[in-house]
Amino acid sequence: MAKIVVLPGDGIGPEVVNQALKVLAKIGEKYKFDYNLEFGKIGGSAVDAAGEPFPQETQETVLKSEAVLLGAVGGPKWDNLPREKRPEKGLLELRKTLGLFANLRPVKCWPQLVEQSPFKEEIIKNVDLLMVRELIGGAYFGKKGHKEENDELKAFDTIEYSQQEISRIVQTAFQLAEKRRKHVTSVDKANVLETSRLWRRIVEEEALKYPEVSLNHLYVDNCAMQLCLNPGQFDVIVTENMFGDILSDESSILGASLGMLPSASLGEGPGLYEPAHGSAPDIAGQNKANPLAAILSLAMMMRFSFDRQDIADSVEQAVERVLAAGLRTGDIWSEGTRLVGTEEIGDAVINEMG
Repeated sequence: MAKIVVLPGDGIGPEVVNQALKVLAKIGEKYKFDYNLEFGKIGGSAVDAAGEPFPQETQETVLKSEAVLLGAVGGPKWDNLPREKRPEKGLLELRKTLGLFANLRPVKCWPQLVEQSPFKEEIIKNVDLLMVRELIGGAYFGKKGHKEENDELKAFDTIEYSQQEISRIVQTAFQLAEKRRKHVTSVDKANVLETSRLWRRIVEEEALKYPEVSLNHLYVDNCAMQLCLNPGQFDVIVTENMFGDILSDESSILGASLGMLPSASLGEGPGLYEPAHGSAPDIAGQNKANPLAAILSLAMMMRFSFDRQDIADSVEQAVERVLAAGLRTGDIWSEGTRLVGTEEIGDAVINEMG
């Protein structure tokens, strides 16, 4: 029996997760997929309930799981808390606790959503890329702080990477590329940063182990530009934590909305699956949120944590049929399509699964 932990989180998190759980119930019924659910708190809801963004009880629960489904964390309600109490700290600690070093964000231009993209059709119509981001190193986890020198306040964030940390994320990227179109783009800033020079050296060494996969390097600023000019050139992009955070959010526009962008975070233990969007507190509780990223994240869970490619394909195909039928939440709506709510589009996916 699959052991799945659910962390609804904050804002629209509980709403979109609820739709994914309805799809999971359909999966259980249709495919005889046996699972057990446990629920926990993280982020702002955990701060309110337990005084910590990642309580000990939640830590113990996720460590016993096989996969974790997360909604979203954060919101203005907690913006003025000290850094150690902020909801986002809970997410960072969750990643660290589970050793989730590889964040995977697939980005595709759904043909039904071409009109919602700010890009011309000829630029985005063939977009199908996978962003592979190192997740538990770099500036987000390095030493940081403030100091005062000569009556002037200064702040610092340390970027640090080891050979082993770089090797394992690069190996992940090459292994995924072998199953796709066999091309890896490594993104760094090797003309400026020492960590990037080490990164590039290790990428070159690892590439020798995958002779069927081609490799090119881009500086991060050039990659940001190329994602706008010619995104169809990319298959797998691999990069460090902060660069990956920025580039993956940029690339989400290629898919029309963050509400369409799922993600998986993998390591040696349980995988974490979450939509790439934030908590959107301005629309929370209004049946307006797009749950498709959460539902597609569930499909990624089936693929990577439970090796059920058939189920993953079924969910993704159901989403595509819902889009083809013209159903849209507000973030992807356009004239001529039907505006529906969170619940309605979730139900539509279930109906399309048969």
